[in-house]
Amino acid sequence: MRALEIIEKKRDKHELSQAEIEFFIQNYANGDIPDYQASAWAMAVLLNGMSPQETTDLTLAIVASGETINLSQSVPVAVDKHSTGGVGDKTTLVVEPLVSACGLPVGKMSGRGLGFSGGTLDKIESIPGFRINLTTEEFLLQLEQVGLVLAGQTADLAPADGKLYALRDVTGTVQSIPLIASSVMSKKIAGGAHAIVLDVKVGLGAFMSNKEDAYTLAKLMVDIAHLAGRKAVALISDMNQPLGHAVGNALEVKEAIQTLHGGGPKDFKAHCMEVAAHMLILGGVAANKVEADMLASEALADGRAWKRFRELVIAQHGDVAYIDNPALLPQAELIEIVLAPRSGYLKEINARIIGETAVILGAGRTKKGDPIDHAVGIEVHHKVGDYLESGSPLFTLHANDRAIQAEARQSLLDAHIWSDTPVRALPLFYGVIE
Repeated sequence: MRALEIIEKKRDKHELSQAEIEFFIQNYANGDIPDYQASAWAMAVLLNGMSPQETTDLTLAIVASGETINLSQSVPVAVDKHSTGGVGDKTTLVVEPLVSACGLPVGKMSGRGLGFSGGTLDKIESIPGFRINLTTEEFLLQLEQVGLVLAGQTADLAPADGKLYALRDVTGTVQSIPLIASSVMSKKIAGGAHAIVLDVKVGLGAFMSNKEDAYTLAKLMVDIAHLAGRKAVALISDMNQPLGHAVGNALEVKEAIQTLHGGGPKDFKAHCMEVAAHMLILGGVAANKVEADMLASEALADGRAWKRFRELVIAQHGDVAYIDNPALLPQAELIEIVLAPRSGYLKEINARIIGETAVILGAGRTKKGDPIDHAVGIEVHHKVGDYLESGSPLFTLHANDRAIQAEARQSLLDAHIWSDTPVRALPLFYGVIE
């Protein structure tokens, strides 16, 4: 078997066998297949696609490139969720303690933000002392004792994925749906999740800008899960405008805390409840949506979800004083309320521009290794379809640099598009794939 033959076979639109895929990934991971051949193969996949079986074989070959975690050592069933990335998406901070409080253990390995999409690890590290680097033994012990873990991914899980992603990033093949699906699912399977809820974002602030691509990706990931012996469901959710109001690390932690206390923005709370309900059904705790909604609502209302979040922070050495009193969390020096320049209906609140502006402020990074300013960010006070009077608060800007503050202010004003006639509100979800 030769790498060239496999490249030519995919170039000519033929389906690769399991053995061919395993050979290619194993030899690329160990350095026997050079980057230039892997680049050619990735481009052939981008142009010609892969079947669900091919993509599953690719996923499992990536899993086999490193260690795997067996969560069954700690719990009978562990559920996880994955978001394909968005703006203001702090869902993990609410959903995971909520689901865990209902008796379903959640062991999650999250990532950092890159580009306009925020990362859960950057947000949770707004809490001083919170430790995200856990050994496999620590991860399993905490899952068993607390029922909830939120950690970074170890380098030994699916190392072929990291190597492939770095290659795709510089060869114009990031947008390949089979390569995206195998990247996501390989990490989830290697991480030991028995059941996975996939939150697939679509819109201006998502990597999938149109519904057709989002549905294709979602269906492929669900197919991979089933072919690999896992349970999965995918939700197609809107990301044309930010989720909730807060965009920025400490600001999003504060909003998550408000929501765990029963408050928070209506759209964000509703989104969290929907994701949690599907996790409870998939994990076998609830028989149907009605029961799942009731269980999640009770765990939020009686304070069990908030208690579980505190237990998570304590278990991973975070200072709970900062979540008990969120005013202690990092705060920007320059806080400015920007007023609406006119009256009218909000036709668009461009999530991508807002996410990119948050990065300019320092809330995100443009390349790995960039420092994060946990204090800066944006509070977007309204939603598409809202009517505002001129001079009413439009957004609040949190900055630590006056020059950047001025640039960000104009970008955020440009992100708000107005209409003189009523505008329909955007849906939270477009569909579910089971």
